[in-house]
Amino acid sequence: MASRPRMMLPLAKRVNSTGSANIVKFDQDRARATRQRSQASDATGPAGGSFAVGQAFNDVAISQAVSYVVEVLVGSTPYSLLVDTGSSNTWVGAGKPFVPSASTRPTGDIVSVTYGSGSFTGFEVIENVTLADGLNLPSQSIGVAAQAMGFDGVDGILGVGPQDLTCGTLINNPKKCLSTVTDTAWDLGLLDSYELGISFSPSQYVDQKNGEMTFGGVDRSKFDGDLSYVPLTTVSPASHFVGYDQSIRYGDMGSVLDTAAGILDTGTTLILIASDAFQRYQDFTGAKADDDTGLLSITQEQYGNLQNLYFKIGDIDYALTPDAQIWPRALNADIGGAEDGIYLIVADLQSDSGRGLDFINGMSFLERYYAVYDIANSRIGLAKTHHTDDETNHLDSQ
Repeated sequence: MASRPRMMLPLAKRVNSTGSANIVKFDQDRARATRQRSQASDATGPAGGSFAVGQAFNDVAISQAVSYVVEVLVGSTPYSLLVDTGSSNTWVGAGKPFVPSASTRPTGDIVSVTYGSGSFTGFEVIENVTLADGLNLPSQSIGVAAQAMGFDGVDGILGVGPQDLTCGTLINNPKKCLSTVTDTAWDLGLLDSYELGISFSPSQYVDQKNGEMTFGGVDRSKFDGDLSYVPLTTVSPASHFVGYDQSIRYGDMGSVLDTAAGILDTGTTLILIASDAFQRYQDFTGAKADDDTGLLSITQEQYGNLQNLYFKIGDIDYALTPDAQIWPRALNADIGGAEDGIYLIVADLQSDSGRGLDFINGMSFLERYYAVYDIANSRIGLAKTHHTDDETNHLDSQ
């Protein structure tokens, strides 16, 4: 049976920093909650955590420095939802209130998830959810927030991580796991393949369209060459998420992080690495901590000497060029930085290596490499893009 045409939806960048060092703190708090969530799951099993033949569809998202969001129709009301591979519950009501429709069916269950940088508690409903034109989920479980904290500028979350992350999020039904939107679309036969493609690019402006999410396939126009796949890691706690193994080295100066498990996360802006690895990276670069942003800062001369940072994933070295290792200078003011400052996007995970979650490759990595989360085959694919070697971040602020 012939596949249907893919549905393309645009993504855009939005910076929503509300205070000094906000981005670093947001990412570190999220990392802490990620570790705690997985430890709870390890202790009680996947259903005991206290946190809690078709077509490919491309969904449009918006980056707001700490996240990317997508426009989703819930019932008959559009919502801007944060796209999150690090969680799996979909919910609304953080910004725009939930508007019941003729298709709304309350279940009577209470749902609650804590993210570290925020949380929500509300009630579960079964609702008609439209992710894209032609990708309609008529009976999708979603949460409706009665209370939500830490989600300024978005209406909720579109959770596209592993289904196990939904287990235990129903307070009065803790052994139940919920179908993610990707699971539902696959079960309904709407997708060609059980996978999720993720494409972003560097951006110099707030609200600049710069990405795409593809349900049920990949968009070959967004990457160069072939995808290279690695299996999902079996090392806990990274194994509870979209996790894999990698090592990191700095140019020809040596290892930053020996082979270790970590995760790919669209809900994280920066690249976080274990504290001992972070110290080695800081020593190699000569960077100094900046009190205003919380990031590492380097001089123009140090930038000129900056070497590639290599992420070895499988048999492939994925390089972040010097330009890819710095925050876009045109957006320095949005993070409380100096107009002429140069800030590195590698930050401290705040835990030493060897704990099973030693890195988080966030959006700063995904803006340079195409990724596919192949759920059916328990693997992750990566490829270079037209933007891998872009030299845009170092441009002076406008």
